[in-house]
Amino acid sequence: MKALQRVLIVEDQADLRLLIRLTLEPLGVELREVANGMEALLAARSFKPDVLILDVMLPGGVDGYQICQAIKQDPLTRATRVIMVSARGQKSDIERGYQAQADRYLVKPFSPAQLLKEVGA
Repeated sequence: MKALQRVLIVEDQADLRLLIRLTLEPLGVELREVANGMEALLAARSFKPDVLILDVMLPGGVDGYQICQAIKQDPLTRATRVIMVSARGQKSDIERGYQAQADRYLVKPFSPAQLLKEVGA
């Protein structure tokens, strides 16, 4: 398994960003956090994360599905592993995440152990 170096957290809820950060900090990765869709696209291109933890419902006019598609279509960010996280857990929501080329889709609430497993996969 390749050592992770950079993780970008895209989540509009500050408490959930904190939980994700506290879960991942022990891995010794470089973390960046943003709270809306437009910031996510800019940060993905400049930060070039190994893993992107991406909320589906975001402020800023761009949702997680659109961000995921854009990242997977951009040659600079295509290799980024995208883990979508959402309260939207219907089969159609999950299918839409995979259609947007997400590598994984976790339904909130998820456990820190589950997140660590997915990030390390």
